[in-house]
Amino acid sequence: MFEASRPFAFFDYFRIPYGVRESLAADVPSRIPLPVRRLRVAAGLGAPQRSLTWLGADGHQGQAWPATCPLGRYRLADSTFFSHVAVDAAVVPVLGQLGHGWRPVEQITGGTGQRCASVWQDEGGSLFLPFDFGEVMRAYWSESYQQVGHSPMALHGRAAAIRGYYLLRPALPRQLQLRLRRTFSRVQTRSSFPRWPAEDSLHALYAWLFRRLAELAGRPVPFLGLWPDGRSWALVLTHDVETDAGCRGIEMLRGPERELGYRSSWNFVPLRYQVAEETVRGLKQEGCEVGVHGLRHDGRDLGSRRLLAKRLPGMREFAERWQAVGFRSPATQRRWDLMPRLGFDYDSSYSDTDPYEPQPGGCCSYLPFFNESMVELPITLPQDHTVFAILGSADAEVWISKAQFLRERQAMVLALTHPDHAHDPRVANGYRSLLESLRGDQAGWHALPREVAAWWRQRAGSAIHRSSNGWSIDGPATASGRIQFATADGLRARP
Repeated sequence: MFEASRPFAFFDYFRIPYGVRESLAADVPSRIPLPVRRLRVAAGLGAPQRSLTWLGADGHQGQAWPATCPLGRYRLADSTFFSHVAVDAAVVPVLGQLGHGWRPVEQITGGTGQRCASVWQDEGGSLFLPFDFGEVMRAYWSESYQQVGHSPMALHGRAAAIRGYYLLRPALPRQLQLRLRRTFSRVQTRSSFPRWPAEDSLHALYAWLFRRLAELAGRPVPFLGLWPDGRSWALVLTHDVETDAGCRGIEMLRGPERELGYRSSWNFVPLRYQVAEETVRGLKQEGCEVGVHGLRHDGRDLGSRRLLAKRLPGMREFAERWQAVGFRSPATQRRWDLMPRLGFDYDSSYSDTDPYEPQPGGCCSYLPFFNESMVELPITLPQDHTVFAILGSADAEVWISKAQFLRERQAMVLALTHPDHAHDPRVANGYRSLLESLRGDQAGWHALPREVAAWWRQRAGSAIHRSSNGWSIDGPATASGRIQFATADGLRARP
């Protein structure tokens, strides 16, 4: 349906049909001082030959950006994003070489709230986007946005504080740990980005670009549906078992799951306590999954490349013993550059938004995504410890309302609870309330993490093609995949 001079990350992610034709780069005059890429509606569809020209971050990997494309925090259509943006003063002289009758149609504001850049449209309906949408997506997923506007010294100090916390934590009484976390939470609450309990900026930008593309094409834009068999959302239940007491208390959470017909994933720490083979075997016989939750739960697994290399063989040994394909880092510590080195099919150490963890932040995504060859499954419900122990909630209202928010957006409801905390009746009762609130929704896909990761790989390996009979799916998602359409008014409808 589209042709592009370079790969377009947004199209690859949503599996929108397009082809890469490097010859399109010839349409852009070589004297233009900005690294721009071009996408256009394919000929033969009866649509106007409109194009989308965007700033290409791929041409600046490891190179210095011009001063006219500053890296910063910006706002577009009520969404926050982080990337390099070509300011209006640099774009205006270029537009005359790309078309006629250009005018700004949406403003982009900087950190002070002042307009500094624009989305432009010409008299024929073509668009100019002064940033790279792929860079925006990667900044969210990798949490590299946290580095924008901060000095290396400040970043180093924050990393050192996290390491210090985990070094001291084993020596601190449990009640003192809680008091420190509650005190720190008052500081974390003031964080303006990402918002809690839901940050919608990334997905609002997805919807914005879908609308713009439908306007550009003059017709609905097909994409590969997010979930198999026409399901509209996904439910994934996971548990981290942190201590021997938690291992003995599995039934406090597994019991209501079994009663209500749910399966779940259980992540164990192999060298912190004994994990009985009958425990692993019993969970698997019930259709559950077992994963690896670090090696010792001391906050050091991902502390450095050297230490990870030392500990990884031990983690891989237990992964093979348990036939585990998934990983979650203790205390959800994470490093984007190290996660793929773990060698698991998937990781689930990123939250969509969580300012209350010792390593605060969030990937701002409530859908899976890739970090190299590893599938990332973000935690999209607030953790039980945060809801009840840190914030002092009395019931599951935060869980239930966030789950409804996600279901309305065709998203993934991924819960993380701990049997270690289930002795608190608010946790146990709240978890049951959450399960009961979701039980009757037949539109959801209740899946194990490994099943979601496998589907996301099938989806990424498939493509949509047009034939005389209409649109069809080729690839491993052929049987289960469904084609959906994005329209200019933002609606997504199945054919």
